[in-house]
Amino acid sequence: MMLEELTRVLEATRQNARRADYAAAIVDGNCLSKPTASTRRLSNQRLGELYGLDPTIPLFRVLRKLWDIGPDGRPLLALLAAIARDPLLAATCAAIVAMATNTDLQRDALKEALQAVVGDRLNDSTLEKVCRNAASTWAQSGHLEGRTFKKRRIVLPSATAVTFAIYLAHAAGFRGAEIFASGWLKVLDCDPSQARALALDAKRSGLLDLRMAGDVVELNLSRLDPHSAKA
Repeated sequence: MMLEELTRVLEATRQNARRADYAAAIVDGNCLSKPTASTRRLSNQRLGELYGLDPTIPLFRVLRKLWDIGPDGRPLLALLAAIARDPLLAATCAAIVAMATNTDLQRDALKEALQAVVGDRLNDSTLEKVCRNAASTWAQSGHLEGRTFKKRRIVLPSATAVTFAIYLAHAAGFRGAEIFASGWLKVLDCDPSQARALALDAKRSGLLDLRMAGDVVELNLSRLDPHSAKA
């Protein structure tokens, strides 16, 4: 998910930066320390595809706001954004989330999950490359640990990561209590009760407005993004 590159680009730019400013930081300012102009342009293209790097894109606008709050949870913020924009990475979510703690990653499980989405559109060598990239991404997020053999670890999300997951669940059409049972919170290793507790932490941090009474959940994301509607 190019976590190091994303981190360096966001460090080199202001929160209100435009798409052209991000491109200038990467290509002209060489904030990623790439050796050639062509690799700088390629990095700009790839980061733009993966994260948007454009404040007119709601997902990136919210990502940038949460990112600048502090370093806690940044790998999970990047993961959630990448899942939202990369369908191949999204296809591997169920396989990773279903793994028991301390079990070894089975590459075949990732490959089968991808094949279920892409069918025969990718050849074996391409599928293997996508699997390697996906495993690397899940390692960067903290879900996997180890070099030769990667084991499943439980992640501990911050209030910012939970807020972003709630935002994405809402954007995907989940409403009320179903937000806390959505796949976006499961990616953070949260069951519904844990998700509710962490959502209250996010509320106390001033990241969102939330009222819960049993199965009735009132959510307002306007603090996070004025363009977000009530849920």
